[in-house]
Amino acid sequence: MKALVITAKNKLELQEMPLPEINDYQVLIHVAYAGICGSDLPRYYEGKVHKFPQILGHEFSGTVEKIGSKVKNVNIGDKVCVAPLIPCGNCVECRAGLPSMCTNYTFIGSSVPGALADYVAVPAQNCLILPNKVSLKTAATIEPLTVAIHGIERAQFKAGANVLVLGAGAVGLMAIMALKARGAGKITAVDVKNSNLKIAQKCGADIVINSAETDLEKYYQNHQLFDAVFETAGNPITQVEAIKYADKRSQVVFIGKTIRPTTFQYQEFEQILRKELEITGSWLSFSAPFPGYEWQAAIDYLASGKIDTERLINKTFTLEEKEKAFDTLRDRNSGAIKVMYKIS
Repeated sequence: MKALVITAKNKLELQEMPLPEINDYQVLIHVAYAGICGSDLPRYYEGKVHKFPQILGHEFSGTVEKIGSKVKNVNIGDKVCVAPLIPCGNCVECRAGLPSMCTNYTFIGSSVPGALADYVAVPAQNCLILPNKVSLKTAATIEPLTVAIHGIERAQFKAGANVLVLGAGAVGLMAIMALKARGAGKITAVDVKNSNLKIAQKCGADIVINSAETDLEKYYQNHQLFDAVFETAGNPITQVEAIKYADKRSQVVFIGKTIRPTTFQYQEFEQILRKELEITGSWLSFSAPFPGYEWQAAIDYLASGKIDTERLINKTFTLEEKEKAFDTLRDRNSGAIKVMYKIS
């Protein structure tokens, strides 16, 4: 089979490899589409993988090609999406029904081979069968959609709530769609790219604000603050803004993964106390029974048409085009929200 393999920092090679072997509890997936996540960029450009060589790809869909002798939940020929987390099942967190908190997990496309290949071996329990209304292309967006769903479920807001989404990248836009489907009232999206904000409007945002053009401090002196705030950018600026623009006794959820230090002035931090804010984080997208209700909810939203993630897909690439998908996603001028490889 063909596989796109990271062999060193900033080096991708298209290699011929043997088909993966499967055990009694695994299945072999013929990969259809595999998306590139923002977290894949440092894995490629900075070599931040567990070891070389490595095959990336944790947002993917495909067809079941072969099943292990003890697999009962899927059959050969089933169209599936795949949850990438492989929890150990034995740690305290796993036994408590908290797979996202697993101490000894592995992850498809990170610590074990991923889906930038013709075939990938995965645990059968990680596979979810797709209804006919959900295409394999759309199904490759289910993983980031579950991240958004898991994040908004960390807040308990009332129907019709006034909510703020900071960051209109892929997860932020999916959070907007999920918030709309979940019953949020007025949704405000903040980003620094007008192109992303236009998409945010199409996804259901009622108000969009370019924070590079609008002084939010002055703006929110005369506008209502928010019942719930969802920070999806992982940026030190938006992390502080999440505290500033939350209303009294409201909820703040940090979803965006951060790689830089965040500094709060004492007046900013004090707002957590003065407003009695409820602050929480959101990590991954899994619950019990594994892989969790987030995954079935995402499939149902897509099948019913309540959420349309395919509008976020900018371009598909072949494995032969190697790093072009990564370069496109990293290029701030490309306008790319979601790029993926079409493999079969």
